[in-house]
Amino acid sequence: MDLLAFAFIQRALLASALVGLSAPTIGTYIVQRRLSLLGDGLGHVAIAGVGLALMTGTAPLPWAVAICMVGAILIEALRQSGRATGDVGLAVLFYGGLAAGVLMASVAGQGAGGLSSYLFGSLNTISPSDLWVVGGLTILILVVALGLSPQLFALSADEDFAKTLGLPVRVYNYVIVVLAAITVTTAMRTVGLLLVSALMVIPVAAAQNIFRGFWRGMWGAMGIGLIASLGGYLASIYANLAPGAMIVLITIAFFIVSWPLAGLLHRHWHRNQDATDPLPAVHEPVAEHVHVHGPGCGHDMVRHGDHIDYIHSGELHSPHQDHYDQH
Repeated sequence: MDLLAFAFIQRALLASALVGLSAPTIGTYIVQRRLSLLGDGLGHVAIAGVGLALMTGTAPLPWAVAICMVGAILIEALRQSGRATGDVGLAVLFYGGLAAGVLMASVAGQGAGGLSSYLFGSLNTISPSDLWVVGGLTILILVVALGLSPQLFALSADEDFAKTLGLPVRVYNYVIVVLAAITVTTAMRTVGLLLVSALMVIPVAAAQNIFRGFWRGMWGAMGIGLIASLGGYLASIYANLAPGAMIVLITIAFFIVSWPLAGLLHRHWHRNQDATDPLPAVHEPVAEHVHVHGPGCGHDMVRHGDHIDYIHSGELHSPHQDHYDQH
């Protein structure tokens, strides 16, 4: 009997596709800001939410989302206030979240073993209600991350420049970390909280090796994440292997292949650029220029780099030693 006919496998495939699209999307901004380990820190905070859910006997996903968002907001507030660096904040999230989660799971009588399906993923146990939650959160992530892409890219590329554009930098900083927190928690049932950062970062790194430009890189990362998620899960069910680990290994394979491919593509781009570059303009000094330009000469002055150009009969001239250049 075809394994794909089972409802739980169909749910797992859909959940894999959703996470494979959303994780690299927000990961593009995370990598651009050089916070590639943010997913790891938030993943360990989410463990505290799972432990709290086990201790209270409630659904883990809402608790994980709520606590992970609180942790993300806290670390961003500390970073913006200057009271703690990003690295110190991530370390606090990393160890504090993990310790709290394991402690609460122990209080619930399940110990670290009760957390294993969330640490390493458990695609085959996704329920219809889990899938609805993952689908709703994925739509939220994609709508915000793609809808605000010009603003978020400006912020991620150069925060000071974003301020000069009048963007609410503080607000957008919180938007990025909150989206990252939601992404981490939606992926905990697919690749697991310990491996989710790989799905956020590695497809982005592979896409940046292959594609040129922000938009192409983002769409390329989403494509790689989708292929790796679906391919990894299908390979795992037919080979009876751990799906989360298989998905991550496929993303790593994409990254390894992107290295030599990037070299070939860059050589191709440079050859095309050299072939299409126009020939340099010929420098033709003006043979005779009776009028002497200067302050009060009657012509408008335009500063151009290290010299002044003068608008002369509708053309630009600039004094260079014993002659004038015509522009």
